[in-house]
Amino acid sequence: VLQASGVTVNDEVIRVFNDMKVRKSSTQDEVKKRKKAVLFCLSEDRKKIIVEEGKQILVGDIGETVDDPYACFVKLLPPNDCRYGLYDATYETKESKKEDLVFVFWAPDSAPLKSKMIYASSKDAIKKKFTGIKHEWQVNGLDDIQDRSTLAEKLGGNVVVSLEGKPM
Repeated sequence: VLQASGVTVNDEVIRVFNDMKVRKSSTQDEVKKRKKAVLFCLSEDRKKIIVEEGKQILVGDIGETVDDPYACFVKLLPPNDCRYGLYDATYETKESKKEDLVFVFWAPDSAPLKSKMIYASSKDAIKKKFTGIKHEWQVNGLDDIQDRSTLAEKLGGNVVVSLEGKPM
C-alpha cells in the first residue's frame, strides 16, 4: 500500500477545477477564458499540488493559436516527468454532443522513480478534490496518449463518432 504523501492541494487548483466543471451559461468573453486543458504539478518543495504556470489551453485559443486542442494538450506534457492534468473533451456519439472532464495522470516510463512514487501517492489527494469526475486515465507514455482513439475509448468506447470535431 502506498503511503499517503501528506501533499496538500493548493486552493487555486480547486478553483480551476470548479471553473472547468461548472459550465454555466456565460458571455462569449467568459467562455473564451475557460480552460480547455490545464496541467498541475508538485511545488518545488514537493509539499503542494499547484497549477503549472503557462501550461494550459483556453477555449478562446482554439481556432486562433491552437488548431487541434488534443494534440496541443499532449505537447504540454513533459517527456520525462509526471503531471496531473484536466482535459475538457468535446465529443459526439450517434445520439448527442457531449463534454466530459478527464483527469489524466501522466507518469511516463522515463520519469525518475522518485517522481513517479510521489505523484502516484499524491494522486488521491487531488482526485478527492475533483468531485464528480467520471473519467480517469493513467498514461505511461506518448504512445498511449498520442492516438486520440485511446481517449475516445475512455469516453465511451465505440459509440464515439467524433472527438474535438474530428471524425474517429
